[in-house]
Amino acid sequence: YRTGDLVRQRADGLVEYLGRIDHQVKIRGFRIELGEIETRLLEHEAVREAVVLALDAPSGKQLVAYLVSDAEPAALRDALKAHLKAQLPDYMVPAHLIVLQSMPLTANGKLDRRALPEPDPEANRQAYVAPRSELEHSLAAIWCAVLNVEQVGLDDNFFSPGGDS
Repeated sequence: YRTGDLVRQRADGLVEYLGRIDHQVKIRGFRIELGEIETRLLEHEAVREAVVLALDAPSGKQLVAYLVSDAEPAALRDALKAHLKAQLPDYMVPAHLIVLQSMPLTANGKLDRRALPEPDPEANRQAYVAPRSELEHSLAAIWCAVLNVEQVGLDDNFFSPGGDS
């Protein structure tokens, strides 16, 4: 049985887990094949290239999609979120969709994952509506700490910047 796990045996005889051979990740208890999300993104007519990564965030791992498209980024993000939500379970919809002019490449012509920009937690925000009551201020402070953002408004969606259960 091939598990897809990549390991090595150390000199002391212990086996050290290095990661996965494939692009399968586990986030919040769900196994996710990153290639499946990339395929769904590439089905959209406005997307020329797509790569999805599972990146560490203050609230745990989250999915980030990097896209190459000529479309206007804000409209494309909205269209792609709807496109993905219609085809995939919520846990497979990336928290961030980052539109690029082109994918960064190494000298060998392969994707340079280290050169991809970090997602901006503030990018998914709506117009700010300030908390009014003491309870709202307390909840907003908790959200700010958990989501690693500077401010949270009354209309903000906890899940948009990467929050989860």
